[in-house]
Amino acid sequence: GSTKAQLSYPDMRLPIQYALSYPERLPNPQLPRLNWSHINNLTFEPPDLDTFPCLKLAIEAGKKGGTYPAVLCGADEVAVELFLSQRIKFIEIANLIKQALEQHQAITHPSLEEILAADAWARQKILELATGDKPC
Repeated sequence: GSTKAQLSYPDMRLPIQYALSYPERLPNPQLPRLNWSHINNLTFEPPDLDTFPCLKLAIEAGKKGGTYPAVLCGADEVAVELFLSQRIKFIEIANLIKQALEQHQAITHPSLEEILAADAWARQKILELATGDKPC
């Protein structure tokens, strides 16, 4: 088989542009093109899942499917916001997300409404786990 790859300099403007203009791929003259004569080699290594525990959680949620990815995304957004507002430590993010995933009652083939409900549940669960705030 073969593999196709999208390669660019590390700059989030390009993937954001592609997401906003999908399915078109509009040119962006502000971004430099890769100079293939300066790229000597590409090295791919397995990620260190101990160093990046949230990546491990994302891989597991993706493999499980169902409502797990929605829980992961909702939990991550709230946990990161709590960190950015200095309400939790950076090292607490992965543990909070893991707890939310472990406590989630998954739905294997969810409807859109069930996905949105799982996301909302995860957001509230992270607040509850991090701050002790229970919903009214």
